[in-house]
Amino acid sequence: MDWFPLWNSLRISAISTIITFFLGLFCAHWIAKAPRIAKSILDTVLTLPLILPPTVIGFFILVTVGPKGPIGLLLRSWVDYTVTMKWQASVIAVVIVTFPLMYRTARGAFEHFDQRLFHAGQTLGLTNFYIFWRIVMPNCRQGILAGTVLAFARGLGEYGATSMVSGYIANRTATISTTVAYYWQTNQEGEAYRWVLLNLLISFSVMVSINFLEKRQKNPLRSYTQETV
Repeated sequence: MDWFPLWNSLRISAISTIITFFLGLFCAHWIAKAPRIAKSILDTVLTLPLILPPTVIGFFILVTVGPKGPIGLLLRSWVDYTVTMKWQASVIAVVIVTFPLMYRTARGAFEHFDQRLFHAGQTLGLTNFYIFWRIVMPNCRQGILAGTVLAFARGLGEYGATSMVSGYIANRTATISTTVAYYWQTNQEGEAYRWVLLNLLISFSVMVSINFLEKRQKNPLRSYTQETV
């Protein structure tokens, strides 16, 4: 069994999750404090990839960074590099697809944060950077961690956008999802079932993790008591 699709999927999803993590935190933190009208507009724009068909997202990526797109032309003229039909293009697609999951989960966690703790830190002379990473983040960690796991899992199973920008090239761009589609289209049902089963096992493990984190978030006092006993 060729394990490259699993390795490639994990690589793409891991890199995308790191980018989505910091990008989602930054947007969620600042938009949570924005005026209501600006917050509503920005929230709609940033959440749009959540309801757009992945193929539409793939289309926009192709017309932007593809060989004939404005960014694609610049990359070819400056460094003679083409992004599409490479695994790196899948990273771009997965970041866009998974960003709303991380953003909305983190924003919800920030909105439930007790702002009195933030102001207390300011009165003690602590910097906003220190307060964010040492006070806000620990208090919101369950929601943020759940968003991170959800983004990673979604990236692992992404198909529509990644198949448009990277296609299926064995040992180069193949992922779990594109491998399942390839084997099914070529009547290799046994191989397709193996990858489907593997994908189900990974998805089940991720959902168990998310449910566990959500229970801890709903019962912080109980979790704290259990940790300190």
